[in-house]
Amino acid sequence: MDYGWGAQDISAPKRVDLPDVPVEKDMVLEDVQSGFVGAVVRVEKSGGLHVMVLEDRRGKQRSFRLGYGFLLDGRPIHVVAPVLVPVAAPTRTASGSVRVEGARARTARASRIWVEGQHDAELVEKVWGDDLRLEGIVVEPLHGVDDLEGAVRAFAPGPTRRLGILVDHLLPGTKETRIAQKAMTVPGARNHVLIVGHPYVDVWQAVKPGALGLDAWPVVPRNQDWKTGILAGLGWPHHNQAAVAHGWKRILSSVSTYADLEPSLLGRVEEVIDFLTAPPGAA
Repeated sequence: MDYGWGAQDISAPKRVDLPDVPVEKDMVLEDVQSGFVGAVVRVEKSGGLHVMVLEDRRGKQRSFRLGYGFLLDGRPIHVVAPVLVPVAAPTRTASGSVRVEGARARTARASRIWVEGQHDAELVEKVWGDDLRLEGIVVEPLHGVDDLEGAVRAFAPGPTRRLGILVDHLLPGTKETRIAQKAMTVPGARNHVLIVGHPYVDVWQAVKPGALGLDAWPVVPRNQDWKTGILAGLGWPHHNQAAVAHGWKRILSSVSTYADLEPSLLGRVEEVIDFLTAPPGAA
């Protein structure tokens, strides 16, 4: 049957005008030359050209360049690139606050948010980054809180130099609680430092398991490194630091908004931001 086109060379002149049809996921197409019939599972770029991948009912996949040589519902068409619909800017930030359009980042305050490690800082930045830049607040990782008292003393907190500190596993009777109590004895800390915490061994647990498609985080034996145990329990690579870093990136990528985090972390971060942005003398 002659469908009115030349060979599969898309540079050949059209013999008839065929409708331009933007390719869409799940669209069922037939390649006339090979007879292969399949649904579109994805569209990608290869060598600067759009390529679509079709999958037949047996799960076999083949790739085709967009163009002429395809049937849709038995009718010949010209398959073109998908139509890109402009995405409206979200009206709220990842933290749920109202986005302020056109606002510039404020010059950084002297006040700071301290968190225990780099992963904590990356998580706070991902969810509250827009808000913090608007307020001029910088998040800094401490890489541990063993000498929190010395770090607070060196910071020299005061009315215009406030500290909000987020500590992992801050529970009654823990060493973290004793460290926090000692840090609050530093001169100037009483009214200008706020130490809060969440109950989790590591900030990873503050990500809701459901964000990763899990019912619950794996249980890690007491004698095993926690992060290594989590990755092993998930069946992910876990034998070196590179694997741990990659595992965290996978976890962090599952977080889009505050709704992906546990309330016990959300409330504490909001409390710290409110403390640091309160007018002088309000603390």
